Amino acid sequence: MPTKLDGKLVSAAIKADLARRVAALRGRGVTPGLGTLLVGEDPGSVRYVAGKHTDCAEVGIRSIRCDLPAQATQDRIVEAVESLNADPACTGFIVQLPLPDGVDANAVIDRIDPAKDADGMHPYNLGELVLHVGGAIDTPLPCTPRGVLALLDHYGIDLAGRHVCVLGRGITIGRTIGLLLTRRGVDATVTLCHTGTPDVAEQICRADVVVAAVGSAGFVRPEFVKPGAVLVDVGVSRVWDEAAGRYRIKGDVSPECYGLSSAYTPNPGGVGPMTRAMLLANVVEMAERRAA
Repeated sequence: MPTKLDGKLVSAAIKADLARRVAALRGRGVTPGLGTLLVGEDPGSVRYVAGKHTDCAEVGIRSIRCDLPAQATQDRIVEAVESLNADPACTGFIVQLPLPDGVDANAVIDRIDPAKDADGMHPYNLGELVLHVGGAIDTPLPCTPRGVLALLDHYGIDLAGRHVCVLGRGITIGRTIGLLLTRRGVDATVTLCHTGTPDVAEQICRADVVVAAVGSAGFVRPEFVKPGAVLVDVGVSRVWDEAAGRYRIKGDVSPECYGLSSAYTPNPGGVGPMTRAMLLANVVEMAERRAA
């Protein structure tokens, strides 16, 4: 039987450990604080930010919330970023994406203090990840790739020498997870596929591990899957369910693939909770480094 890689279960254990570490920091007079900057009222973003603040309450991290209207100008958004940079109560923060049309998201991210980059997506921090092929890294890591590796590690899935096929070249995971997978000590071999890859199905068929992040429901079908492969489903699509009369979340990996795999992440309930847990871990680690 394939192993279900339960992100809810693993993230709960991670948050319990973080709560102990936050209590220890508080005993030293240090309270970690996570800030969020939300522009507009995109329903998915609103729910995601609310979840982050619920997570903070679970582990004892201070929540700092900044909400701006969708009509906010780029200058106003940058002003909010600079305010969080300067706030001593804010250990780290995120700018929730997507930003409204007409706002240069990269220019906004560039203005985040790299030492407060809770998402690990600032160009400086990504550059540090590129430079450090092995050994310890003392800058924040991208949350979703870090969460995937933590989930696989929890279930004892060794990636050394394995062929990992990554589907999608988005910055959140597609372009960044290869940096973690190919570090010394992990030692996977990575193929990155995208819309310009002519033989995607063939690449998937050869993979020991598939990381799907294209945002297309059921993109990975049973006929693509190598028997015994590990399936990591990162993509999220909202699909209308006629019978239920509402939208449902669907992943990139068809559930029909699960029986062919050695292990799989459910979606929802797999990578998503791990991403949120890694955001908290980044903030706690920032606070620990400053308190050292």
